[in-house]
Amino acid sequence: MLDPVRLLLLRELADRGTMTAVAAACGYTSSAVSQQLAVLEREAGVQLLERVGRRVRLTHEGLRLVAHARIVLGALETAERDLRAGGTPRGPIDVACFSTFAAVHVVPALVASRERYPDLQVSLHELEPPEALSALRARRCEVAVCYSYNLTPTPTPAELDVHPLAVEPVLLALPADHACASDRDERPVDLRSLTDAPWIVGSREDGSAALVQRACAIAGFPPRITHAVDDFQLVLRMVAHGLGVALVPQLVAQAHGPSFDVVLRPVADTELTRAVYAMTHPSLGARPPIDAVLNLLRSR
Repeated sequence: MLDPVRLLLLRELADRGTMTAVAAACGYTSSAVSQQLAVLEREAGVQLLERVGRRVRLTHEGLRLVAHARIVLGALETAERDLRAGGTPRGPIDVACFSTFAAVHVVPALVASRERYPDLQVSLHELEPPEALSALRARRCEVAVCYSYNLTPTPTPAELDVHPLAVEPVLLALPADHACASDRDERPVDLRSLTDAPWIVGSREDGSAALVQRACAIAGFPPRITHAVDDFQLVLRMVAHGLGVALVPQLVAQAHGPSFDVVLRPVADTELTRAVYAMTHPSLGARPPIDAVLNLLRSR
């Protein structure tokens, strides 16, 4: 019978690419990983690895075994988690989430979980969507919260389960003394009135810049992108001082808006939204701890 631990090492090699990376992730030495995989080859009775220069790569048989290993290890992980969880939400759950949703939704969920599920230990890791996805795939978290803009949708990975959480409007942030911010009825702003304005976009992900470019293209002009800033507090501070305008999700206003002299307006003629969703790995299945966390996030 093939050893599950050695199957795990083979799967990690397929995902990480090098013996060194597998060793670092699994707490082995590179030599120990190599020895364990050599034993797995003898157990399987076929060649699983071949040398290419100073590295190794999986053979056709090795790739076939990795596909089986994912199924076997997924079933074992599901069985282990099911036995640990039982029918009551308990145990550690790691949630990776970007800062604005974390501030408005995850923090209240953490507080509520202490009272509702005293045996559930939820840990928050502030990560942008690409890093959250990487953490989920590497099993460093059980729930990854990500987002996608309607004008520049991000395909969700087919191998993961998607759980919608919220859809929020994306608003135009203007200095309080800007001409387009003077209307008391908060009417939508025509982006064509901002053809010469400097724009502030995100610096750590492409979605923000792509959203500005797409929205302005619909309005008929290319935006003059001047600043790339990741921290929304800094974005709003710069907007307040007239250094640029920006498109920000409504959650940003809830988390940071009142602290700055900034006016938020909808954009005319174009609906701008951001969908927020959680992703989980299918191998985890439906189990009480994950279901409890998802329900807490939906109820905020």
